[in-house]
Amino acid sequence: MASPDTDKMSPAERRAGVSLAAIFALRMLGLFLILPVFAVHAHGMPGGDNVAMVGMAIGAYGLTQAFLQIPFGAASDRFGRKPVIVFGLLLFIIGSVVAALAHDVQTVIIGRVLQGAGAISAAVTALAADLTRDQHRTKVMAMIGSSIGLVFALSMVAAPLLYSLIGMAGLFWLTAALALGAVFTVLFVVPAAPPVPRATGRFSEVLGDAQLMRLNFGVFALHLMQTAMWVLVPAGLVAAGLPVAEHWKVYLPAVLLSFVVMVPAIIMAEKKGAMKKVFNSAIMLLLLVQAGLYFTGSAGLWPLATLLTLFFIAFNVLEATQPSWISRIAPPHAKGTALGIYNTLQSIGLFLGGALGGWLVQHVGAGAVSLLGGGLALTWLILASGMIAPPIRRPAAA
Repeated sequence: MASPDTDKMSPAERRAGVSLAAIFALRMLGLFLILPVFAVHAHGMPGGDNVAMVGMAIGAYGLTQAFLQIPFGAASDRFGRKPVIVFGLLLFIIGSVVAALAHDVQTVIIGRVLQGAGAISAAVTALAADLTRDQHRTKVMAMIGSSIGLVFALSMVAAPLLYSLIGMAGLFWLTAALALGAVFTVLFVVPAAPPVPRATGRFSEVLGDAQLMRLNFGVFALHLMQTAMWVLVPAGLVAAGLPVAEHWKVYLPAVLLSFVVMVPAIIMAEKKGAMKKVFNSAIMLLLLVQAGLYFTGSAGLWPLATLLTLFFIAFNVLEATQPSWISRIAPPHAKGTALGIYNTLQSIGLFLGGALGGWLVQHVGAGAVSLLGGGLALTWLILASGMIAPPIRRPAAA
């Protein structure tokens, strides 16, 4: 029998979950704040009349993350998690300053590229895995995933107001300040990390694992859909009669409702042994959302609001379950490397979602974005059907 104490998170695990979620939240808030307002702001900047260029600015940080997630993850295996995380946050601050001083879209892209150079996601996720036991890891990953969803909703609500008060430069300065707060959180709030093996995992060991690679494809597809949708969604809401300053009236209820559904789904996945069922259901929901976006188009505010709510449900469930899944099946000595590859595919998806989404809208049409997303979701569902859910190791009672 398992000890009753093993069914509860320890104070150190709760502290780790909350503080690491805060680091993700502080960093991602800065990245998300430009989404609802930059496409509008860019019209007044040199280069802003090029939709593909604007899409590049939205997704550019994913480009450097794609190149640096693996080195950062592997470095965290060798040198420790915290030093790598702090270094990445400092790079992020530099990129935010460059973007704050930009006077054209091209310079904003440079700033966003530098922001992406702070590719800390793998190191933070590996640290979360280091600091938690198997039976509580999904909860901690849910905290991190939920923090991303919450700050996304907050950015949708706050960005129009903040933009009217401090402008685009002010948003980027705020981003730098938030990242500085994350540095202090790493140094003074996050629990001390356990030692990690001072050797990086072999890439061939990770790349040759079919389960890991299916998860890698999944995170690529999920985040490509996320950023590609936001090339379209603001304009769709405006076309439905909702001004930019009132978009929060759709985003906030959609995200809050998604959490109401996500929490019982995560509990079911963790305690009822239904990880695969919940996981595949969320992917199916993504497929339905993309089909709905394609067939309804600009049919009105309520269809779009409903589809966004369903998207957030699927997104938040997958954001919580995928990192937990990958951290359980990755080799212990290569956890940072495995998560580095995972986050590399995530970053490529983020970059291509913005860049490819903008290009498709400009050269093919808005429907092509939904067709692309639907194709990715269908492929992912087929791949996921052959996956084996990881067991949850529970320590026996003394």
